[in-house]
Amino acid sequence: MTSNGIGYAVFGLGVGKSHLASAVKAEGCAFVAICDMNEAVLNKLGDEYGIDPANRYTSYEELLKRDDIKAVSICTPSGWHRDHTVQALRAGKHVLTEKPLEIRLDRIDEMNRTAEEEGLYLGCVFQNRLAPANRFIKDTLDSGRMGKPITCNFHLKWYRDDNYYAKNGGWRGTWEMDGGGAIMNQTIHTVDLMQWFMGPVRSIFAKAGTYNHPIETEDTAVAVVTFESGAIGTLIGTTCAYPGLEVSAQIHGSRGSIYAKNNRIELFKMADDDEQFSEEARIIAAYGSGAKSAPSSPQAGGGQPKTGHAGQVQDMIEAVIHHRPPMIEGREGRASVEIVQALYESARTGQEVFLPYTPEGSGR
Repeated sequence: MTSNGIGYAVFGLGVGKSHLASAVKAEGCAFVAICDMNEAVLNKLGDEYGIDPANRYTSYEELLKRDDIKAVSICTPSGWHRDHTVQALRAGKHVLTEKPLEIRLDRIDEMNRTAEEEGLYLGCVFQNRLAPANRFIKDTLDSGRMGKPITCNFHLKWYRDDNYYAKNGGWRGTWEMDGGGAIMNQTIHTVDLMQWFMGPVRSIFAKAGTYNHPIETEDTAVAVVTFESGAIGTLIGTTCAYPGLEVSAQIHGSRGSIYAKNNRIELFKMADDDEQFSEEARIIAAYGSGAKSAPSSPQAGGGQPKTGHAGQVQDMIEAVIHHRPPMIEGREGRASVEIVQALYESARTGQEVFLPYTPEGSGR
């Protein structure tokens, strides 16, 4: 760490562009180094963000040799996350890994074990947890105000055309590199929010299929989910909802209901609200689709709230500087992948699958 902060690196400049844009503005970041095997992409983004040519790499191994780089964002295809994360940890770097943490549970366990062995931090990207509305929903649920949890619906209805799956070597929608399709790649964020809000999953019963894309994995899945609390709900994920619709969460307890769409609260009704509609109006004004500013979110750096990738990159830098774990550790990143793997097993066998789930063998 230099007197001005830490050196931060970003490996993989697809979704990694968001990490790069966040790191160059982050407080406590001395410099940003970037790595991508595509030299044209590397230099295009390097020029766009003013990255010194000396801090641009096509070789990940060469980048990891630098002692002044203290933390790395891993933004490569999902099936490479284990290898790239372990390499960085063994080289003495803290790591923030894009979702999913990995596509196999045994690989995730190796990543977490390596971080512990090296005494380094492993963080996982689930930036939707930082959205002010989602944090407010989480606080409301944790307070017990909604009473007994009864049911919920978590739906992601997006659209992806065939070009999306074909570009960048066609790794998306493959079992080997993507670990699945609409659920593992896109809906994983919604799965994380579901278990963060509702608590641990007890079992899952699912149907999945490939309806509108030339890929080997699912582009649509529907599941019935039972939680440890006894609540039941549905999970839907698809990349076939033309032209691309919303992500929604509907949660019902014995004394309240919350609807949210695209990380904004659309309905908030509690049995203990004495002034009819007044509380809901205030909350929707603060956290609804018309809200112009975030009323509350994680404080990162100099007091200004940051959300999304910016919040997680800033948090990772703060974690390294202040010697404390990142807000979402690798162990938390495992939970959503376990749920997805159980969903795939249920869809494959036609049976309800109970958690904890341990896949047979080491593959899908």
